[in-house]
Amino acid sequence: MKQWNLVIDIAKCEECNNCFLSCKDEFVGNDFLPYSVAQPRHGHRWVDIRTKERGQFPKIDVAHLPVSCMHCDNAPCIQAGRGAVLKRGDGIVLIDPIKAQGNKSLVEACPYAAIFWNEARNVAQKCTLCAHLLDERWREPRCVQACPTGARRILKATDAEMGQRIREQRLEVLDPEYKTGPRVYYKNLYRYVKCFVGGDVAFKKNGRIECAEGARVVLSQGSQKIGETLTDNYGDFKFDGLEEQSGRYALEIELAGCGKRILDFDLTTSRNVGTILLAP
Repeated sequence: MKQWNLVIDIAKCEECNNCFLSCKDEFVGNDFLPYSVAQPRHGHRWVDIRTKERGQFPKIDVAHLPVSCMHCDNAPCIQAGRGAVLKRGDGIVLIDPIKAQGNKSLVEACPYAAIFWNEARNVAQKCTLCAHLLDERWREPRCVQACPTGARRILKATDAEMGQRIREQRLEVLDPEYKTGPRVYYKNLYRYVKCFVGGDVAFKKNGRIECAEGARVVLSQGSQKIGETLTDNYGDFKFDGLEEQSGRYALEIELAGCGKRILDFDLTTSRNVGTILLAP
């Protein structure tokens, strides 16, 4: 059976908030029974964009992580809903706006903090994946339609088809330790959940300091080689996708005619090791 899956590319999200605004445009002031009642103008973020800055000046990058209902296969809200929360055959999880009246425990049931309480309507609410539109043969929900960079894609696929995409595109789920079976997948998630080490290499020539293009940089931990790269024309290098608080590492830097240097350091979070100066 084919089910809906949402794929989000962290590397393409620029925090334009079009997804958030299109969700507001669709649901604020509009009841779509039996799918949902109107979303409040303020307070709800059915698409919540979280931001993380990594590194230190001048080696800094910023990643944006859009989070909404994960439409989990093992959704904790279903049990908390006591018959008011349903996972449809196409994979979409819906909170019945009538049956769920007064059940505030639904808000705390979601480990992703994707369910919100509507005080005026006395009901818990969340992203419906625009099920009312998909049931009318729309090809995609409003948030996907409004994304200008293509960071959001929706796919209706079997588990086997989705499994192939996960392997080929290296897709991941957020917080897999929750074991909820999310139907929202992320590409380039390392940009938000992992850390990097970067720096630049230079050498002295005729009394001036020059960028070392093409220097060989090897990152290792103990006896294990983690990665190898060449510096660019500015002498810059970067190793990404490393675990935070992962201990002691070593950088080995070598450039023809300029010898070799080894730099040891502890990695707690993303780190700029600065300029590594080689001597001819």
